[in-house]
Amino acid sequence: MILCVCACAYSLPALGWGQEGHRIIAKIAYDHMSKKAKQEVDGILGVRGMIYWANWPDEIKSDTIYKQSIKDGWHYQDFAGGMSDSLIADALIHYPAEGGNLYRALDSIEKELRMEKGKLKNPHTLRFMVHLSGDRYCPMHMAHMDDKGGNAVKMKWFSSHTNLHSVWDTKLIDSQGYSYTEYAQMIEDMYGHERKAIETATDAELLVESYHLTEAIYAYQQTWDGNTYHYIYRWHQDCERQLYIAGIRLAQLLNSIYK
Repeated sequence: MILCVCACAYSLPALGWGQEGHRIIAKIAYDHMSKKAKQEVDGILGVRGMIYWANWPDEIKSDTIYKQSIKDGWHYQDFAGGMSDSLIADALIHYPAEGGNLYRALDSIEKELRMEKGKLKNPHTLRFMVHLSGDRYCPMHMAHMDDKGGNAVKMKWFSSHTNLHSVWDTKLIDSQGYSYTEYAQMIEDMYGHERKAIETATDAELLVESYHLTEAIYAYQQTWDGNTYHYIYRWHQDCERQLYIAGIRLAQLLNSIYK
């Protein structure tokens, strides 16, 4: 059950994608859900409630409700650099002992949602699924433990001091200046041709792909000239594609649960 997930955590909170990113993912997912799935989800969270509640698991981090979700690292899963593809894929089945509990939490929440079908439903469970499904595809939520998922990698973003984690959670997305609805539509228009390939890929294949993206991001830090515009030009499309993948996979999951 969701309340039983446990493990180690970052000394700094690891909150994924920021408000805009999670709304974009939820909007993409909602647009690709079946009529039946929408009816079920709307019945639990309100009409389009999965978009409006998408950030709730981050917003309760200082509350007593599910405080273990932060303490026990539900929002991320650390990986070391240079891991083999097979070892990365294995993390979906044999959860690492330390450094986050994202995949364990997602499995537990999915089982709980499936058990709740036809019964009195806990909206918190579905809110966590919507949110953590997005965190799953945020590169800095599968980053290195020794730098706290990029939190300890200092960067200058235009004239402000920040870190690698924050750049991928919020700043790359905010740099485009769209509302979440505009951005979701633009991403759909740009990456919609990949939908079938994303739907037919396995979780392991997408995890390995995300891992290699994260490693490329780390490698770029060694050669980046410090120009924020250059960073945006290099990475904003990779960021957008991850948002699209997260939205399509969330829709696919909810369609399978509420069919």
